[in-house]
Amino acid sequence: MSTARFLAASAGAATLAGLAATGYGLSEARRYTLRRVEVPLLPAGARPLRVLHLSDLHVTPGQSRKLAWIRSLAALQPDLVVDTGDNLSHREAVPAVCDALGPLLDVPGVFVHGSNDYFEPTMRNPLRYLLPDDGTRHTESAQLPWRELSQRFTEAGWRDLTNRRDAVEVQGLRLAFAGVDDPHLSYDRLDVVAGPADPVADVRLGVAHAPYLRVLDQYATDGYDAVLAGHTHGGQVCLPTGRALATNCDLEPARARGLHRHPADSRPGDPGSAWLHVSAGLGTNPYVRVRVACRPEATLLTLVPTSPGSTAGP
Repeated sequence: MSTARFLAASAGAATLAGLAATGYGLSEARRYTLRRVEVPLLPAGARPLRVLHLSDLHVTPGQSRKLAWIRSLAALQPDLVVDTGDNLSHREAVPAVCDALGPLLDVPGVFVHGSNDYFEPTMRNPLRYLLPDDGTRHTESAQLPWRELSQRFTEAGWRDLTNRRDAVEVQGLRLAFAGVDDPHLSYDRLDVVAGPADPVADVRLGVAHAPYLRVLDQYATDGYDAVLAGHTHGGQVCLPTGRALATNCDLEPARARGLHRHPADSRPGDPGSAWLHVSAGLGTNPYVRVRVACRPEATLLTLVPTSPGSTAGP
């Protein structure tokens, strides 16, 4: 074979491989998955508490398949919903988000916002996501109707945890919360929510959109039993093993999604430590709807009584 024919054949093979990879990534981004995880957090004798963790929906009004899947989650009948932000990706998405949540808005819930709730998404080079964070934040885009979203959520009874602490009683248990505004935009006011977690609460949960280490460190130090976050998309483009290549924050890729400890080397019962659950989320930037080895997800966390030597997992 001549050099020219060899190069042409190689280029053709590379093109086909690229098309196949793109097709797979487009398909993977629509394979919505429910994860189930058990976490030992409750006092002895308490009945299990079902917590639906939603994050990074990135809704546009025309995403009928995603919206229908979100609507189906009401059948899980959770006791509590925790929404860790980035619900919006379009200036007319608020009605679509609320319609999809449907009966879930009647369940006790808490929420914070992410950067994509505040600012309209733009077309960006997806490869930038795999590079180190250079500190650029796209706050020059048009604002999205996050205030309307907050109003709809709070009118339904969900608690807004934007830089505030709150408490909710669910199934006879007192759940204490601390939440911050989006750390990715440096909107978090850790000083406002700092201090020991409620000592009389049955469960203490920290909530944030982006799992930056400064936030996780403070929640763990203040005595929160677990922290819930999103933002990472689970890495979005992962190795075939599922290992993330990047997190879009300073959390290491090994903890880009799922249930872990914080600090990473801590064990249940260690002072100043907590469980950490990072949701890989349900969406992507609407201009680049691709995921590789990282299906979009929501998670049903079942909180169960703590027992000596207890562990947790899927």
